[in-house]
Amino acid sequence: MVGLGETAAEIREVMQDLREAQCDILTIGQYLQPSQKHLKIEGFVTPAEFDAWRELGESWGFLQVISSPLTRSSYHAEQVRALMERYPRRRPTDKSDRRC
Repeated sequence: MVGLGETAAEIREVMQDLREAQCDILTIGQYLQPSQKHLKIEGFVTPAEFDAWRELGESWGFLQVISSPLTRSSYHAEQVRALMERYPRRRPTDKSDRRC
């Protein structure tokens, strides 16, 4: 979720941390304030920025990167299941081999 005041450098850092943790699937979407009681939107991300993060994530080896203003991870549950079946991992034997 973006739009809460994070910097592009912070987003890249989180993406890198996720890849180092062997995370394979990444979703990035725009935060939308559900009500006046929730945090305010600090800024809107451009479609070009979402595209750039998708391309960067793919170049770093994420199996799937869904990055757009209206991306919500729950909407992609079936795609995630299919990817996990297609690219199964061994059962983790230590912390360096776990799926995030």
